[in-house]
Amino acid sequence: MSSSFQRRDVLRLAAAGAAAATLGGAAYAQSAWPAKPVTLVVPFPAGGGTDAFARPLSAQFSKVTGQTLVIDNRGGAGGTLGASIAAKAQPDGYTLFMGAVHHAIAPSVYPKLDYDIEKDFVPLMLLASVPQVVVINPKRVSATTLKDFVAEAKKNPGKLNYASAGAGTSHHLAGELFKLQTNTFITHIPYRGAGPALQDLIAGNVDCMFDGLGSSAQHIKAGRIKALMMAGGKRNPAFPDVPSASEAGLPEYTVTTWYGLWAPKGTPADVQAKIVEDMKKALATEELKAIWANNGAEIPNLATTAYGGFVSSEIKRWASVVKASGAKIE
Repeated sequence: MSSSFQRRDVLRLAAAGAAAATLGGAAYAQSAWPAKPVTLVVPFPAGGGTDAFARPLSAQFSKVTGQTLVIDNRGGAGGTLGASIAAKAQPDGYTLFMGAVHHAIAPSVYPKLDYDIEKDFVPLMLLASVPQVVVINPKRVSATTLKDFVAEAKKNPGKLNYASAGAGTSHHLAGELFKLQTNTFITHIPYRGAGPALQDLIAGNVDCMFDGLGSSAQHIKAGRIKALMMAGGKRNPAFPDVPSASEAGLPEYTVTTWYGLWAPKGTPADVQAKIVEDMKKALATEELKAIWANNGAEIPNLATTAYGGFVSSEIKRWASVVKASGAKIE
């Protein structure tokens, strides 16, 4: 063999070795996630249910990983604005998205979304699940029971109003479902998130809200608002005095608010696995267990493909509710 061929072979081997080293370095960098602060896009303003779980999660995540989880509140359009921003982020594991049941409802009420929650994201895990609760401002509404509240709504159609986190959110659809099942008309007032809606309810500017328990819990305990009913067939352990929907005469009224974690499509599989691993460690801490319990929340054990299947089933479920209620973007 000539010396020129030998030189070319040596060069090929050297190039191959360099490529292998580069790939190995990239794999090592990915497995070392997180090597810098991570941004968590929360698509609602501070003070809402998503935010109520995101902030304590951020604190425990930092303890588990040694890196900061930065909350980026991007409210607007019923949570779809933040979702759109997160969908277009670099898929490197350093931008995550904390969405909610609202994002399973959105495809049925927003006909021109510029993202697809199932195609533009990878599902990571379900973080929390809480029942919906019917809450009123007791200074504006005289009813002390759900029965009295329904009677008042029937006597004065449209006089009572309810706040929501925005058109197309679970608060909105929970209200429309309630109206459908009680044959009442209550005026819908959409806000740019549960936080601003709750503040107006507490301030006495609106009458009622169909809220996720996570954001209402502390205000109920402080007496700022009054809970009339917990959605579902059983009472919540954190609020044993609040009757369930079944007890209140609405056995079919089952609405759950859940919060979940996604990453942009294209995020490397090993990074996805590390995110789930570290988030599970954070959720297993005594601090988060106590906060979740105090907010009446459960920590579901649902991740990756199982979580993706759950989201798909929720999209179908809420599409039927939207159709039956005739809910529209206002």
